[in-house]
Amino acid sequence: MMTTKDFYYDLPSERIAQTPLADRTASKLLVLNRENGEVSHRHFRDILDYLNPGDCLVMNNTRVIPARLYGSKEGTGGKIEFLLLKRISLDDWEVILKPGRKAKVGTRFTFGGGLLTAEVLDIVEDGKRIVRFFYEGVWEELLDKLGEMPLPPYIKEKLEDRERYQTVYSKIDGSAAAPTAGLHFTHELLEKIREKGVRIAEVTLHVGLGTFRPVSVENAEEHIMHTEHYEISKETADRINETRQKGGRIIAVGTTSVRTLETVADEKGVLRPQVGETNIFIYPGYKFKGVDALITNFHLPESTLLMLVSALAGKEKIMAAYQEAIAKEYRFFSFGDAMLIV
Repeated sequence: MMTTKDFYYDLPSERIAQTPLADRTASKLLVLNRENGEVSHRHFRDILDYLNPGDCLVMNNTRVIPARLYGSKEGTGGKIEFLLLKRISLDDWEVILKPGRKAKVGTRFTFGGGLLTAEVLDIVEDGKRIVRFFYEGVWEELLDKLGEMPLPPYIKEKLEDRERYQTVYSKIDGSAAAPTAGLHFTHELLEKIREKGVRIAEVTLHVGLGTFRPVSVENAEEHIMHTEHYEISKETADRINETRQKGGRIIAVGTTSVRTLETVADEKGVLRPQVGETNIFIYPGYKFKGVDALITNFHLPESTLLMLVSALAGKEKIMAAYQEAIAKEYRFFSFGDAMLIV
């Protein structure tokens, strides 16, 4: 049995990055060779040295919405926090409410002095609610005005610039969290990557909070993943398939790109354009079909993301690399340093 405790490591709190670096590419980069376990220490701008002409870099172009709303309960005025998880239809959303235990169907809330109201339509798994919003005007403009960026709970510092919790290539609104491996890229670095003859392909996976939740069951294999919406275009599928046919590597930027590719790839690694929902759970023993290498950040103990990278590189090699990163004072989690698994 693969236990959740197998993926525990002790992280000093001062190693959790609280703010992004001024220069996105200045992050440290730990390079792990998954064949022999060798570790190198570089900076993210050196990623160019590890990319070859003919490779294809696959990036998740999702964009984080300001998904945290603060308001009050109609009638009592009690304070409430909404976290928007998934858009169900035009004005209906799946949300987490804090405190939400007493929010029955029909309960109403108000935000922004009445600019926005919400009514609970249904109670679903894990106590989440389906709510309908009522407002005048354009939803995106209203959310931009009233909402805050949904930074993870381990980040205590206020984010001065919202765009620093977005990748520079983000396009499609819908995520409740950033695909953080992509935060290290700048337009200038991407241009250098293209000039080297590396192709870039974009997928979309809207990141839900389930991705980041610690696994609560003892037997890790019993963990149930939440579903996340993904899209792969014909252009992206063709580009990745062509890269593979010509012998290039498919290098995923972030675990969200990995999960999208592994959801769609057939046994030979061939992709077809599609749109859907995935709850794929990748843990040691999994045979990868669509990914050859991975750029990622350092992940929380006992998380599904740590299990995914352990599936790719081997748990012992990952855990040893993490201990070395702690010893060398790497910065961990969303605004932290990066790792390249080759």
